[in-house]
Amino acid sequence: MINKAFSFCLTLAMLFISVLANAQQQDTEKGPINEFFRSNDKIYVIVGVLVIIFIGIVLFLINLDRKISKLEEREKH
Repeated sequence: MINKAFSFCLTLAMLFISVLANAQQQDTEKGPINEFFRSNDKIYVIVGVLVIIFIGIVLFLINLDRKISKLEEREKH
């Protein structure tokens, strides 16, 4: 069960890295919100908060999977 969780997390990490690589392309949208975030370097704060939230959700799901597996094993015996 842990191998499945590890491979799932590794797959998500690879997907996230590929998204970050594509995010480095020049943005053609010129809006006041985009200019504000880029001028004050707030975009990095937003990306950081999103990464922290994403990692928290993944860790919660892994923990939940372990608990459910333990309950299933106890139910079998």
